Order: sequence, then structure tokens, then C-alpha cells
Amino acid sequence: MNTTGPADKGLRLIPFRGLRYVPERIGSLSAVTSPPYDVVVRPDGLHHLESADPHNIVRLILPQAATPEDRHRQAAATLGKWLSEGILAPDPEPALYVYEQRRGELLQRGVIGALALSAPADGIVLPHEDVMPDVVADRAALMRTTAANLEPLLLTYRNGVEPGGAAAVIERTVRRHPLLATTTEDGFSHRLWSVTDRGDLAEITDDLTHHQALIADGHHRWATYLRLRDEHPAPGPWGYGLVLLIDTARYPLQVRSIHRLLHGLPVDRAVAALGGSFRIRTVDGPLPEALDALADAAASGNAFLLAGDGRFRLIDRPDGSLLARTVPADRPAAWRSLDATVLHATLLDHIWRIPDAPEHIAYIHDTEAAVSKAEHDGSTAVLMHPVREDVVRELALQGVTMPRKSTSFGPKPATGLVLRSLALG
Repeated sequence: MNTTGPADKGLRLIPFRGLRYVPERIGSLSAVTSPPYDVVVRPDGLHHLESADPHNIVRLILPQAATPEDRHRQAAATLGKWLSEGILAPDPEPALYVYEQRRGELLQRGVIGALALSAPADGIVLPHEDVMPDVVADRAALMRTTAANLEPLLLTYRNGVEPGGAAAVIERTVRRHPLLATTTEDGFSHRLWSVTDRGDLAEITDDLTHHQALIADGHHRWATYLRLRDEHPAPGPWGYGLVLLIDTARYPLQVRSIHRLLHGLPVDRAVAALGGSFRIRTVDGPLPEALDALADAAASGNAFLLAGDGRFRLIDRPDGSLLARTVPADRPAAWRSLDATVLHATLLDHIWRIPDAPEHIAYIHDTEAAVSKAEHDGSTAVLMHPVREDVVRELALQGVTMPRKSTSFGPKPATGLVLRSLALG
């Protein structure tokens, strides 16, 4: 995504002294990493990560204690302890970091750095989803207490085939021996290099000043960065946030759905409440075949897959007059026709009357986990079909945000490979 304004209106990425695990002080790097905090399926995934290694990063990003204040203080104490014991240590000099993820034919490379923060109105970093205030408040309290960016956001930009710049530095850098290399249990291999050469740093930063970025993953953390920047108005480390920037013209991301788990709503009640407002069909499993049926239905309109009682119900073809009454009319047509829009405005708000609050709705990235938890709890999983990336980008360029948790871009960076301490500047 190219900017049309002056260079100083583009992305400003600066080096920082990364905090990294000291290999000699941990069992293995793969055992201390984690998916991003909002991808960890709780409680099972959390317990699995905690038991993988006593120093797993999940103890910082999802600390466990009786109250939020205790959780945040515990994370700060744990971070301080790990630094004093040499479990984590800062790199000797500021750097940008080239990061590579690979699994089979899928290859992704980008640059991790500290990005100057900007408001959405500036048109430099474009959000595409709404956020939940309670989540932003919790992340802000954690970041404020630990004085650290614990995991990078995933941002995308589009440079394409232009020579030089960040792409050239990345391709030169990956020929060197990496700082670290590991393979996580999801089958992804991860490699990280530091870039400290002044010429390479200048080539990256100069290139990025001509671009704007789309937030692919991390809307709540970006909102957190902005809140904390406003609390620390003087120039300094709080004016920057840890990000991973991917040129999707070279390394296209995958776009997946984020599913909903409706606590306390059994599938039979969910289906009964629909009446004649949607077409309802039972489709055959197993899950991959049911998702194929969802994809076929979604090709011609809004469609959802309900699960939780051992069967799959495909609901589609919503009543047009119902949509006209329930979906806000003051947004672009592309927004009004989104599955997430219809789900929240029509199904959740109007038919099922379920508040969008954590005690009523859980957001789960993994499809099998969503179905399994619904069956275990006697609740309803609403499985979604992915939104096309071009739709996301077009709405973002119009300044229109999608309903919260509408998309899941990936692969997401592993958490725990490099952190940013705000105390180090």
C-alpha cells in the first residue's frame, strides 16, 4: 500500500535492543514460545503451555492470579525475575530483526522493529476491525505494569517488485547464520536475524517511509499502544510499538475466520429461534466436509455453520426484509453484506439477543477447538467463512472498520522470540 503524501507521512520503523531468551538458561526455545495471547485456547492451551517449560512466555502474556491487578503485578515480577536471573537478556545494540516462518510450501519473511505510533486519521496505519474496550484496558494495564511490548503486532504493506529497500536487505540477511532457529509444535520453523549495519538500516527505514500499513493482527494491542502513548506525551519509547511488517505483494498472508462460541445457548434453542428467517439444513460431517458446504453456500451470500450437538447445521439465505430492519444502513454495501455484520446485527443482537461480552461470547481461532468446546459445554459454535483480503483492504482504505474479530490473518508471529523493553528506550 503506497502513500501519496510526502515521505515523512509514511511508516517510521526504528531499531531497538531486543530482549531474547538466553539459550543456555532454558530447556529449548520451542518450549518457551507461544501463539499470540488471543489465539491461546483457554484453559487447555494455557495449561499446556505453562507445563511445557517454567519460563514459557505465556506466563507474561497471560499471567494467572485472582484479580487483574494481581495478574499484571505477577507478570511484571516474573519479567523482572527472568531478567535478573539471565533467562532473558537484551541484545548488545539496537537492531531491526528479519524474521522468517516456514512450513512446507508456505514461506513468510518480514522485519520486526519499533514503529512510530499514529492515529487512524493520519492514514499511516489502517485498522479494519473494531475493538473491545475491556480487552484494551486489560492489555494496557499489563503493558503499563511490565513496561514492555511482549509480542509484535502483524502489519502488512505492499511494495511488490520495486528493487532495493527492505526486500533487498531481507534477502541479503537470510543468507547469514541466524541469531536463533527453532521449530514449534504447529510445524512452523522460525528463524531470526539482527540487522545492525547502518547502511542496511537506512535502506529499510527509507523504503518504509513511502508506505502505509494495514493491521492484519493486533487491533487491541495497537489501540493499547495509542492509549499508553497518550499517557506519556513526551517524546520517548512509549511513542513506538513493537510490530512485524510483511510485504504481502511478496509474501501473501492467509486469511482465516475467527469463530464464535455462544455460552449457555444450546444448538437446538439457537436453531428454534431462527424460525423462517434463514434456510436451515443439516449437512454431513466430518468437519472438513461441513466446512466445504459452508464455503459453497458463502459463495452466494451470508452463511454460517452451527455446531455443538454432534451435528452441523448450515444456515444461509437470510430474509431480505429482516436484514433491512436489523443491519445499519449508513455503511458501505460491502460492510452491510459481511457475514460478521449479519451475525452481530441480525443474529446476535436481534434473534438470539446475546450481548457481545466475554461472559456470553468467546472468540476462537481454531475451528476444531470451537466445535469441541461447544460439544463439551452444551453451547453453540458459530463457524464463519473467511473474508477476502481485498474486501478487508478496501474497507480499511475507506476508513470503515469491520465488526470486531472479523478476520484472522496468518501465519502469526510466534510470541517469545523477541520482546521490547520500554525501560531500555
